Amino acid sequence: MLSFTASGPKLCDGIARREFLRVGGLSAFGLSAGIAASAANAAVSSTAKAKRCIVLFLMGGPPQHSTWDPKPDNAAEIRGAYGPISTSVPGIQISELLPKTATLMHHVALLRGVSTGDNAHSSSGYAMLTGRPHQPLNFENANPGPPNNWPTIGAVVQHLQTGKYVLPPAVRLPQFIFNTDRSVWPGQDAGFLGSTADPWLFEGEPASPTFQIPEFQLRADQTLQRLDFRKALLNQLDAKLGQIEDSEQLATYSEKNQQAFRVLRQATQDNAFDLAREPGKIREAYGMNQFGQSVLLARRLIESDVKFVQVNWFRASTEPDDAPSWDSHARETLRLRTVLCPPFDSAFSALLSDLVDRRLLDETLVVCMAEFGRSPKMNANGGRDHWGNAFSIALAGGGIQGGAVHGSTDRQGGAVASGLVRPNDITATIFDRLGYHPTTQIRDHLNRPFPISDGHAIRQILS
Repeated sequence: MLSFTASGPKLCDGIARREFLRVGGLSAFGLSAGIAASAANAAVSSTAKAKRCIVLFLMGGPPQHSTWDPKPDNAAEIRGAYGPISTSVPGIQISELLPKTATLMHHVALLRGVSTGDNAHSSSGYAMLTGRPHQPLNFENANPGPPNNWPTIGAVVQHLQTGKYVLPPAVRLPQFIFNTDRSVWPGQDAGFLGSTADPWLFEGEPASPTFQIPEFQLRADQTLQRLDFRKALLNQLDAKLGQIEDSEQLATYSEKNQQAFRVLRQATQDNAFDLAREPGKIREAYGMNQFGQSVLLARRLIESDVKFVQVNWFRASTEPDDAPSWDSHARETLRLRTVLCPPFDSAFSALLSDLVDRRLLDETLVVCMAEFGRSPKMNANGGRDHWGNAFSIALAGGGIQGGAVHGSTDRQGGAVASGLVRPNDITATIFDRLGYHPTTQIRDHLNRPFPISDGHAIRQILS
């Protein structure tokens, strides 16, 4: 028998929140009740070139000289230890450290004139993740929150997703992006859109043999049959409560609960997170490391209708504080050859090849970017320092003209010489390819309208 007099916080309808959720049984499955499609003011355009998007975010900032924009006709302290190689596109060269990717450049477009004008990880990262400059610039260890509370790209996608969905529209993995002091960068959440639009974060180590997403695991004593029984009970509860009072908030909670059940059942049935189901050859192609297996998981998620997945470069606790991840202030030559470029080259090339084989690349936008690049001249520690003035990113797939190059840098690779691209142009391009015009409006908590991007889609690389 249900009681409507339970103590504790009440909804505005007078119904005890704890009692409502207890009967729904959601806490028994480790699921949040906050799962529901946001009301959106725009539908996806029928001209969308991409149905989904995967962003690979190389936290720390790769050196453009040793990846997408080699400068071989320079002194060693500028060009670095590695030279260029030819690619599948005549006239386009990239670093010799990316031999697998070189064979697939006919699928890839390069932007070699990207600039944030910001040399701090946190604030420059905020710009790349949101398309809006941080206030102020060059602010390291910045905290999330006003005035820097513009929603991240995935949050906008989730907010604009119309209709019902099963798995969340936007996902991040395998961890937050953070600095050495563990401060989490701004620009990774929904900001002024509210937490209901936050992209889901799936934390873990996908390369581990025991990898699981706890939120999508039934308890040991639970079965799908028992899950369905709880869902039927919840339906009866919803019907009874609906007879008592026609409440908009009650309807919202009902939809959230129904959505939670759909998520858990779908995840259990589809095994979207079970990398053990992948052939060993495929897993090895991506690389048996945290980044490679996270990229593979991203491919599985988009096959399960997740619209936007952001894979952050995995930052291990064992990495040196003076040069963690791609933040190669020291020993760049060694780190590029051993711990950075090989896993990236394998994962990125495997993703492109896999999407081609599955006939998904033409409808999947793949973006490889970071918060900034590295300084033109190597420092006394054999590394390069932060450089937001000029760097490169790569795009492939849905609506992208493979083999295109837009923009260039000067002889040293330190300044944009042509084709300047700002972060808002990148977000505008992503939204445009997904079918959202950059002028599509979102509203903050004061109901003020804003365009999702104030940049322009980069037509020079669009197909």
